[in-house]
Amino acid sequence: MAKASRYSSETIRNYYKKGDWLPISLNEVWDRNAIECPDKEAVVDDKKRITWGLAKTWIDRLALGFLELGFKKDDVMVIQLPNCTELPLLRVACEKAGVLCLPVLRNLRHRDLENILGRINARGIVIPWKYREVDYLAMVFDVRPRLKALQSIIVWADSVPTGTIALSSLLNEPLEKKYPPDYLKKFVYAPEEVSLINHTTGTTGSPKFVEYPMAARLRLGRGFLESLKLSEKDIVCALGSGPAGANCVPYFGAPQARSKVVMLGHFEAEAAFKIIEREKVTVACGVPAMWTMMVRHPNYREYNLTSVRLWWNAGAFLPPQLGAEVEEKLGGKILSGLGGVDFGGTVIPDLDDAPETRFTTVGKPRAGGKIKVVDEKGREVKAGEVGEIWGTGPSLPSGYYLDPDGTVQAWTKDGWFKTGDLGRLDEKGNLVLVGRQKDIIIRGGQNIYPAEIESLLQAHPKIAEVAVVVMPDTVMGEKACAYVVPKAGQSFTFKEMVAYLTDQDIAHYKIPERLELINKLPMVGEDTKVDKKALQKDIAARLKVEGKL
Repeated sequence: MAKASRYSSETIRNYYKKGDWLPISLNEVWDRNAIECPDKEAVVDDKKRITWGLAKTWIDRLALGFLELGFKKDDVMVIQLPNCTELPLLRVACEKAGVLCLPVLRNLRHRDLENILGRINARGIVIPWKYREVDYLAMVFDVRPRLKALQSIIVWADSVPTGTIALSSLLNEPLEKKYPPDYLKKFVYAPEEVSLINHTTGTTGSPKFVEYPMAARLRLGRGFLESLKLSEKDIVCALGSGPAGANCVPYFGAPQARSKVVMLGHFEAEAAFKIIEREKVTVACGVPAMWTMMVRHPNYREYNLTSVRLWWNAGAFLPPQLGAEVEEKLGGKILSGLGGVDFGGTVIPDLDDAPETRFTTVGKPRAGGKIKVVDEKGREVKAGEVGEIWGTGPSLPSGYYLDPDGTVQAWTKDGWFKTGDLGRLDEKGNLVLVGRQKDIIIRGGQNIYPAEIESLLQAHPKIAEVAVVVMPDTVMGEKACAYVVPKAGQSFTFKEMVAYLTDQDIAHYKIPERLELINKLPMVGEDTKVDKKALQKDIAARLKVEGKL
């Protein structure tokens, strides 16, 4: 299974020949740093501070420990941990041991976790015992009888019950003394082999599993070095604990730049302020929901955030007004890219671009990638016209794990991935996001792009958060409904919404024909994306109760 699904031997040779891929894996990057700067801090969290030298020792012990536990080549290790120093080390240790690593969202519960563990035949899992009132160990014990492949339960704790393994015992056992220094070389993944799996966070059915050769992930990381101008002087903070998205910078960019990584265990606005001030963070990585909570927090002025030169946004669309508010209140610059778990490529503005470009576009392709905007027949559209965004390049994944049919459907024969995102190219070649193809609202044959309306409403002084979703209608087929979270102490009416949007000179058919006020938008994927499917179900249920459907 280590062979990349989509990549032929010729494609791999070409990537190496062009220098898009380098003959080096992530574990070699960490080993190099351990040799060249052993006493420099590599990763810290709220409790531990780990140098590059100690990191190598721990990584080697973990990899040897997995082998002694009976893990074989391409066995799958699932990791469900909050942000902590051990998390990036576990990922590298899996690569060294020839074990496929699958980090999963911390908020998965019994049904979803069992589904994932069963579908990929996971051999092991790493979990906390209890974390933030969730008993992860009890959950795994509940589902284990139905999972024949699951053999090793490794617990992020010092003292663990019978039948499980303490992660600390693997870290503290000097297994390296039992084996020759080059012992792990016979197990480690080659850069072009699949060594990492991520799962999607979509709200429509079971997640898809996306496979990555490490050469592709490191090419993405080098793209971050170029576009974000990462260096060994940077201190990169992972504000969220999702396995992909914004955390691609800490995992694949920072180690190549020798930047220190700071792991925030659980995101809260004030916790983010404290760790940024304490660690003098220079690059903070997060998602729009986090920036919203931070700029709305009453105490943001009480913390020294002047060390931050860049706020890196990923995982979801950044409303222009929110981007401007981040820079005004928190300082530094904000950049927002187009990526995605199964897209894997990155489109990013330049740090020196004008604010308008950084706030309203996601820039141009990086990391050797290419994009194009196409119509429903796959033909490129003219600049300024809206179409689906397709991407290709050496940082993209190699397909869907154990799903050849899904791989064929998602990628064209010549390697273009159909993102499902809608966008257009501006006059300078920057990509402007319009929304998701599946989110389009077709009102009587006319297309409404929710992201356009959301961006306008987000700028209203009374609105904290907004989501525009499809609302079924017996006459027009579909109409738009706006779900709005008002700012504290504010009220907002349908009449105000219509008047405000009318003043923005948009077509009248685009104005939502219903407003629902709520206290909080439902989220998925470690609170990185609005759960629009839940909102669509909610409005459909309301209409049925009202007798309108």
